[in-house]
Amino acid sequence: MANFVLQVPNSLGSFTVSASASSNGSPPLSSSGSSGGGGGPVILELPVDKIRRPLMRTRANDPVKVQELMDSISEIGLQVPIDVLEVDGVYYGFSGCHRYEAHQRLGLPTIRCKIRRGTKETLRHHLR
Repeated sequence: MANFVLQVPNSLGSFTVSASASSNGSPPLSSSGSSGGGGGPVILELPVDKIRRPLMRTRANDPVKVQELMDSISEIGLQVPIDVLEVDGVYYGFSGCHRYEAHQRLGLPTIRCKIRRGTKETLRHHLR
């Protein structure tokens, strides 16, 4: 696993970050490229409480599926990262609802995320 410096907004406080190359071979997030597209998605561990879930209350998660994921995550860890959109230093999750809830219920402080950067217009599109 590589060590590198990641610049994050002060509002996130301090936390440990680990990264790996994504399955598409895109490079890890660099400290110099803080805005704009470039590079594709990056896999990072983010604090669960720093991911906003704007659509979380639109439907209830299947409790059986959440329990199955909790059992699996406890035994072998999260196998598929959740997709997260980063806009102006704020992280938004629109998918991976069951995996996110499983992490919350297990009391895990972080969750593996596939992060892609977007604009406010991209965020508005997801909120429609």
